[in-house]
Amino acid sequence: MKYIWFQLNSFTAQTVCQAHENAFAFFGGIPNTLVYDQDRTMVVDENIGDIILTTAFKQYANSRSFALHFCRKADPESKGKVENVVQYVKKNFLYNRPYSDLETLNQQALAWLARTANFLPHNYTKKSPESEFSIEKPFLNHYIPITVNSMEKNMYFVKKTNTISFRSNFYTLPMGTYTGAGTQVEVKENENMLELYHPDGSLICTHPISMQKGQTISNTNHRRDTSISLNEMIVQASNGFTDKELGLTYIWQIKSKYPRYTRDHLQVMLKALQEADQVAVDKTLEFCIKNELYNAHEFEQVLFVQLSQTDTPFNHQNIKLLNKDNQQKALQSPQASSMLDYEHIINQ
Repeated sequence: MKYIWFQLNSFTAQTVCQAHENAFAFFGGIPNTLVYDQDRTMVVDENIGDIILTTAFKQYANSRSFALHFCRKADPESKGKVENVVQYVKKNFLYNRPYSDLETLNQQALAWLARTANFLPHNYTKKSPESEFSIEKPFLNHYIPITVNSMEKNMYFVKKTNTISFRSNFYTLPMGTYTGAGTQVEVKENENMLELYHPDGSLICTHPISMQKGQTISNTNHRRDTSISLNEMIVQASNGFTDKELGLTYIWQIKSKYPRYTRDHLQVMLKALQEADQVAVDKTLEFCIKNELYNAHEFEQVLFVQLSQTDTPFNHQNIKLLNKDNQQKALQSPQASSMLDYEHIINQ
């Protein structure tokens, strides 16, 4: 069962929320769970399972009763149903259709849904969406219209590199703007300029808006180490703790919380455990379990603090010389050239 709503300008977080309200009114109810592609109007970033929502969409989702399920990045198997419907509308409704105005287009879209998209049998199921929807509609949650707030600020998260991502480009901020996870700035467009503000309203800096787009083409799986099995990674990570059973308990808590991102969390944890001091590792494990910090990045940050508070943050091994019979070679310095030689060459 499909619903379509067109507008002239690019969709924002606010208009996406309004589109939800229009769709719920059209269907006469609200589903229990909504499945999404990771669109920038709803998702700011993904941290191996932790979905960071835009401020406007997060406020709206909290005011509604539906659960959110976001497809993984670059995963066509889970995103196919979402993207196929878009292609279906483009090729069967919009293609070669004369355009007069937006209101007429939206009216034509509703008429097309009634006589074609929702009426004719589906090519795969061989059933009419409209007839099947009459069976499913009683299971929808009750819909009561709400007004979408149009006064929210356009907030963007700041990356560790003191940059924000805006329309496929990165814009820099002064050093020190990033003060930790969750740092945000307000973004305003003023003609051809991008204005960046602190949450308190004070101006940080301005940039000309670039019409170009940076291209970074990759696949999520290409950045993941799949050479060893997940069970082997779990064993390796648990062996990094003195109390292996307690380490396994912590890892299984992460696995149950992020079942689709367990490997990503284990990679972060194994990297942190690689050269860390054993005492600091065990203290970090106890702290994370006590405070229910079941996240590999949080484990890494706590471990960093533990290492900074000890005099021996890493396991230092004795230096192994290539030639044990000649200890004096370790004390030798390389010969340095005189700058006068280079000046003589340049002058010639």
